Amino acid sequence: MQEFDVIIIGGGPGGYVGAVRAAQLGFKTAIVEARKTLGGTCLNVGCIPSKALLDSSELFLQAREKFADHGILIDNLQMDIGKMVSRKNQVVADVCAGVDFLMKKNKIKRFHGRGTIVEPGKVEVRSAEGNSELIQAKHILIATGSVPIELPGLPVDGERIMLSDHILHLEKVPEHLIIIGAGVIGLELGSVWRRLGAKVTVVEMMARLFETTDKQMANLEQRLLKGQGFEFLFEHKVLTAIRQQNQVQVRVQDKQNVEKTITGDALLVAIGRRPFYDGVGVEQLGLALTPRKRIQVDPVTFQTSVAGVYALGDVTEGPMLAHRASDEAIAWAERLAGQAGHVNYEAIPYIVYTWPEMAWVGKGEEELQAAGIAYNAGKFFFRANGRSRAMHEFEGQVKILADRQTDRILGVHIIGPRASDMIIEAAMALEFKASAEDLARSMHAHPTLSEAVREAAMDTLKWSIHS
Repeated sequence: MQEFDVIIIGGGPGGYVGAVRAAQLGFKTAIVEARKTLGGTCLNVGCIPSKALLDSSELFLQAREKFADHGILIDNLQMDIGKMVSRKNQVVADVCAGVDFLMKKNKIKRFHGRGTIVEPGKVEVRSAEGNSELIQAKHILIATGSVPIELPGLPVDGERIMLSDHILHLEKVPEHLIIIGAGVIGLELGSVWRRLGAKVTVVEMMARLFETTDKQMANLEQRLLKGQGFEFLFEHKVLTAIRQQNQVQVRVQDKQNVEKTITGDALLVAIGRRPFYDGVGVEQLGLALTPRKRIQVDPVTFQTSVAGVYALGDVTEGPMLAHRASDEAIAWAERLAGQAGHVNYEAIPYIVYTWPEMAWVGKGEEELQAAGIAYNAGKFFFRANGRSRAMHEFEGQVKILADRQTDRILGVHIIGPRASDMIIEAAMALEFKASAEDLARSMHAHPTLSEAVREAAMDTLKWSIHS
């Protein structure tokens, strides 16, 4: 039986990052993954392929609607969907190959198969062919991520009625794409096909987008998407979905119990994800679960209710984000090594890769009001930013919320071009408990989009220069 210091089950952003950090800290490390490629959902069928498609569709949209403003004239513009998908596949292959390289570089032993903890300290690895091998380690980490949630009674076939994994492989633009769920996944993948010509209808049970984040910014995002052609049916629930040859008929009901049928040629079920730990041995080991059926762990060490067994990322409570899992994995490995690894859950950035992008970190106005915290709000609009105007990108704004007494930054919300890159400055500000004045007095290069962040910080102090 091969023996290691650490065995990690799951090769996604939590698993492979934890493996690398553990190996760096001197632990003899093994990683077990059922997929042929490492990288988990994020690299294989999630973050990376969806962003590849989003980038391609953004370029097509710019060529169609904005290039002429720059003096770039294109006749007979066309989109080769097959080539777009092929490029996406190559991006995924390259990124996954990079993770394989990291395993070799750090001398991490890779096991291809499903890992099951048969008892504390021992993992059975079973291959797709049915072969099994027993390996052991003092520390075992469960980092098996999550899978899409399916609606009961909805017959997913992967062709007309799809989950997010399936729609990434479409090679034809749907005429009418119906999406169940107005979350990040639905809006991002809906954006890809809307830009390429599909009619997109989004059915959502909630009353608006992103009910847990800042209402004013969520409403702005909703308005921008509607302007791009999205149709939203809020406060509607899906009753049935039936495929009839090349069409899908979706019967929905509003809050007044009025029913109607929507007909499209493709349906995406994007109502969220659930923790995936099937076959890992959670039940057999008797690991304690939370009321939401996630693995219960110590918030500092990530140890489960069984000594020597740990869990992190999507299988535990918290936002299902790749970067959260990666940060937890680093902290977990450092704690094993006696270091002070930690994760600041108050400074996790959230991003929606629509266009313009939406990103935020920290609290929204409604959260602060509910907590009785007095705050100052500062805003700055991208239409007043020089770099944004040079790019011909006028939509969006930055909003900063700072404690009225201490001036400490409590939340930053951005809708605008490359918000995904700018939010990191805000996350660092929250991490180091910076004040709005700290940000306002930090010199920003000109002309840059990030000047909008500085101007919003200035505005909380009522001395914004350009607004």
